[in-house]
Amino acid sequence: MVTSTNGGNTTYIPVISPLLAAPLGNHLLVESRATILDSYFPKGNGQPGYTSSSFLGLSYLQLNYLANSHMTVVAGEFLTPFGTYNERLTPIWISNFESAPLTFSLGTMNSGSSVGGMLRGSGVSTNSISLDYAGYFSAASTNEQFNSQRSAGGRAALYLPEARLEIGASYNRRLQDQHQNFIGLHLWWEPADALVKFRSEYAHGQHAQGYWMESEFHLTRATDANTFRRGFQPVVRWQQTFRSSPDSSDELPSADTNRADFGLDYLFPHEVRINTSYSRQFASTGNRNIWQTGLVYRFLFPTWRSK
Repeated sequence: MVTSTNGGNTTYIPVISPLLAAPLGNHLLVESRATILDSYFPKGNGQPGYTSSSFLGLSYLQLNYLANSHMTVVAGEFLTPFGTYNERLTPIWISNFESAPLTFSLGTMNSGSSVGGMLRGSGVSTNSISLDYAGYFSAASTNEQFNSQRSAGGRAALYLPEARLEIGASYNRRLQDQHQNFIGLHLWWEPADALVKFRSEYAHGQHAQGYWMESEFHLTRATDANTFRRGFQPVVRWQQTFRSSPDSSDELPSADTNRADFGLDYLFPHEVRINTSYSRQFASTGNRNIWQTGLVYRFLFPTWRSK
């Protein structure tokens, strides 16, 4: 259950996000995630009361072929491997904030998914270094459930296990309509059992660019016996976007924008969490306050018995 108050207007969104992971033998895996929601928001234009809209769609539906320890072949609709937020932080039971970063649409082709094929895996993996990669091609599709643009790109990341530090770069080339290049960089630092973790991304497109930085804080270490204090998780995110030329297709703000997000989350046992946040957005088009809350419950179960 998500609520968002943006500039004084409050929206209520009950949402269900089912996920399926179905192994077919030792080398094939079917993965899918869907979103089912209703959105209740003010009618606007001075009219009293609320109106609503419904949405049902797939985030991805893909078949993975586990070729070997260094390569997985993916076919179908998959999350576009640009940056880190799209693949790692969009699940509602993981993200610290209810809203995506302002730069989310840069490089992910707005929808966040692609339809085609992808190769991904670990090129090098030792005790001191790990290098992973992902390369893809997406076809143009106007299907309501499998909508995508013709594009190609990939991502590579270097991970240092001892420091738990990751540095990566992404590239995307739009191959239809107005051809455009998108470049991304990311830096994550998540020390083992540390009180502070840091994530960041930068994305650059033809008409705009921007970045976000996020830190989460833990009041106690994971091994602390005080489970009440261990559940609290303050989070801070700073974002900036810069508009170089007008473009309504990239979904970024029409003017340079600064935004500070402050959140206080609580993680209960048994996969329950509460997210709360306050954001202040500054732009020449107007400043605004944004309040958001989310109550999330995650549960898992086997769909059939294993042999």
